[in-house]
This record gives sequence, C-alpha cells and structure tokens, in this order.
Amino acid sequence: MYTISNIYVIAAVAVIGGGLFGFDISSMSAILGTQAYKCYFNQGGIDEDGNCQGPSTGVQGGITAAMTAGSWLGALISGYLSDILGRKKAIMIGCVIWIIGSAIICASQNIAMLIVGRIINGFCVGIQSAQVPVYISECVPPTKRGRLVGLQQWAITWGILILYYVSYGASFVGGRTPYDYSTAVFRIPWGIQMVPAVLLLGFMIFMPESPRWLARKDRWEETHRILTLIHGKGDPDSPFVQYELNDIKEMCARDAQFADVTYWELFYPKNIYRTHIGMFTQIWSQLTGMNVMMYYITYIFAMAGYSGDANLLASSIQYIINVVMTVPALIWMDRWGRRKPLIIGAFLMMTFMFANAGMMGGTGEVVPGGIDNVPQQSMRVSGAPAKGLIACTYLFVASYAMTWGPVSWVYPPEVYPLRVRGKAVALATSANWAFNTALGAFVPTAFETIRWKVYIIFGVFNLAMLIHAALLFPETAGKTLEETQLMFEDPNGIPYVGTPAWKTTKATNHMAQVERGNVGKAMDDEKSVDEAGTVEVKGA
Repeated sequence: MYTISNIYVIAAVAVIGGGLFGFDISSMSAILGTQAYKCYFNQGGIDEDGNCQGPSTGVQGGITAAMTAGSWLGALISGYLSDILGRKKAIMIGCVIWIIGSAIICASQNIAMLIVGRIINGFCVGIQSAQVPVYISECVPPTKRGRLVGLQQWAITWGILILYYVSYGASFVGGRTPYDYSTAVFRIPWGIQMVPAVLLLGFMIFMPESPRWLARKDRWEETHRILTLIHGKGDPDSPFVQYELNDIKEMCARDAQFADVTYWELFYPKNIYRTHIGMFTQIWSQLTGMNVMMYYITYIFAMAGYSGDANLLASSIQYIINVVMTVPALIWMDRWGRRKPLIIGAFLMMTFMFANAGMMGGTGEVVPGGIDNVPQQSMRVSGAPAKGLIACTYLFVASYAMTWGPVSWVYPPEVYPLRVRGKAVALATSANWAFNTALGAFVPTAFETIRWKVYIIFGVFNLAMLIHAALLFPETAGKTLEETQLMFEDPNGIPYVGTPAWKTTKATNHMAQVERGNVGKAMDDEKSVDEAGTVEVKGA
C-alpha cells in the first residue's frame, strides 16, 4: 500500500486533529449569543424585550466545560492507546469518536444530549491533542520539529476561524425571535464539524507509523524502512538515517532494562523534573487567559459597546489575527528556540491583561443584571477605554499566537525519552484540559461577580509563568529527541542535574550538518564547541 513520505504532508494531515479542537471553540462561541440557541435550550424564560434567556450561567459553564472534561479523560486514555496500538491508530480511533460525538451534538434535543455529545467529542480532542504532537515529533527531523509540530496550533486557529464564519453565516437562517427561529442555526455548524474527522481518518490510512514507536516494539526492519522513506529519500544508507537509527538503538538499549511505564513512574525522582516541565507548559498555556478570550469574547465586546452582528464581526477579527500571527512562529521558531518565545510571550500577555484590568476597572460602570440581561456582561466601557480594551485584546491574541500557542504543543514531546513519551505527553495534555475545564466553568461566573478583576488574576498568572519559564525551562530546539534525554540524565540513565535552564542553547547548526549528511563535520563542530567551553556537553 502507498505510504506518504513527505514530512510536510505528514504534518499537514496529522494536524487536522488540532483543527477539531478549533472547530469546537468557535462552534460554541459563535452560537452562544444567537436567539436560536438561547430559545431551543432556554431555561430562563423570555425577558421583557422578547428575547430568550438561554441556559443559566452555571449550566452554560457546564455545557462549555463538558468538552474539556471529556478531553481530560481522553488525553489520559490516549497514553495507553498510543503505547499499545501505535500513534497512528490512536489518531484514527480519535476520528471515529469525533464523528460519533458530532452526530449526537448535531441531533441534540435537549441540554443533556448536548452535554453527552460534547463529552464524547472531548474524548477525541484529548486523544488528538496529546498524540498528534508526539506522532509528528517522532517523524520529523530536529531542525524542522518546531515548525511542523507548531502546525498543530495553526490548525487550531484555522479551525476556529473557519467554523466561526460558518456559524456566523448559519445565524441568518430563520428568524430571530422566540417564535420563528430555526435550529439550523446551530445544527449546520455542528454537522459540518464532522467533515475534517472523515478526511483525517481517510488520509491516516496512507500515513507511516512512528519509527520510534516501531523501534520500541523491536520492529527494526520497519523502523529502518520508515526512516529511509521519510528522511533518506529512499536511500537506506543515508548518513542521516544511520545517525538517527543508531541514536534510537542506543536509546532503546538503555530502556530495555525497564518495564512498560506507568503514570505513577512519571512522578518518580528520575522523571519528576521533566514531568513538571511538560505539565506546566500546558497548564500555563491555559492560565494565560487565551481560551477565555476565545470562548467568551462576545461577552467582552458586548461590554465594549458592540452588539448583534457587529459583535460577531468584531470578535471574528481576533480569530483572523490568531491565524496570521501564528505564521511567524512557524517560520522562525526553530531559530528563536523555545525559551525566548515563552518568556517574551508571558511578558507581553501580562502587560495587556493588566492594561485591560486598568481600563475596565478605572472607567467601567457596573450594569445591574448585565447588558441585554446577560449577567456575564456585567460592566459597560465606552469611549477611548472601550477602544483600548478591544486593542489590548487583539494584541494579547497576537502575543499568544506567536509564542505560547505553538510552543506549548512543541515543547512537551521534546523533553521526554521514548519509553515514557506517549504517556508523559498524555499526562501533560490532560493537565491542559483539566485547567481548561475549570476555567470554562469559572469564567462566566467570574465575569458576573468579580468583573474586571478577572484580568488581574490572569495578569498575575502570566507573571508567574514568566518567572517559571526563565528559571526552569531548558532549551530543546535543534536536538534529536534522543539527545534531549542527556539534558536530564547521563548515558547510563542516572538522573543528572546539568546546566541551569537559562544557560542552555539550541543546537540547530549541529543538526543541520547531520541532516545534510555531513556527520563527521557535525561531530567536529560539536567537539570544537565543547572544547571552547561555550556550550556544556550535558544540558546544552
């Protein structure tokens, strides 16, 4: 059977799984404010202006959080699926689950059915978000790993943008009163979101399995064949193929003495540092406040004076910014490394969060009952502060898109050795979804009760993550996945406290020589650098 060999095509196909997450974000955020959604799932009756109130604040938080709760569990389960069945089959199973969940959502007759469908969809998103970065990381060369794994985030942004406009177009179907609305307003986008999963499932049939997973299963002939296919351009004796094959063999030989990993083992002393880095990369990516902006952006713009279609269009601009501003990271991330985007991004996002808090807290007025009787729209800001609020929101999104957005998917697979990578990335991703779930339930109530202070909370989180990344997150760019293990343990597998994180550097030039087939030149360069003392051997 034909097998896809181009690494860009492999990455482009795999990250369709990320697009599913983006579809879910915008299918909910764009539909939240429509009369069709509010009336069909109405719990609050009809107000004096003749508008449906929709689900209560707590129930809406539960509907939103249902997907992320399912994603948390799906991410954890994906570790077992991936290690037992392979990265490729785990992704394919996720596609089938998404199709089932989307069908239930599209056919929802009540809130309970909607929540069940979103939980099932969450299972898929948890699997895809955990295992797609692992799959791509284990297939692509080191000097392109940041760019290609970062496509996961770009796919998410495209998913958000595409389905947002599909949802916006569908919002014009039928009337806009409690008596003439059409359920097609939400059934159309919820049905369309099945299409990418069908495409991904079909394309994955022709994708190669991860060569590193095959090696872990002692399937060395297949490992060599896949490496030859995707890195050797058909030449099994390619210097880069031989270099990688030897690296993988050495890694597997060191790991052969250990039994299959369990989640508990990730918290043993030899792994705890890496586990904490991977988990906090994903936790901080949620605590930036970005998904708050994505899920509940219509609340923010309503408080800045936008309503109806104007609100939806103004909100959509940030989705365009998200897509466009992810591109610089894809182009230059392997040059920038990982640490700089994390530190700079945290500083910028902190600045814009505090600016929003100042403008809303200093000039906003409290609206009893909320604008348009929506409790979450609890304040009104007008004039220059309203424009500033919108500008800082857009700048915040741009800052996230270039930094924490793509890096948070790239970084965790790089810090773990092969034996634990599947479950370790699954655990890290489950932390993402656990905090996403909590925020999805917390934020609507927070906007209703503490109002502008929500921005203060997320500003403080960004300050904490800036300090944390600067002190404890080492640089991994440009190294093979096997070489990164030497940053945390010696060649015998003994945990090693090496170079401080802030002194670590990327190794792009060295690996570029290897990929070109100049292995001897690369080894000489590495030796000369080590002798010069500019880069320490361990942890560098």
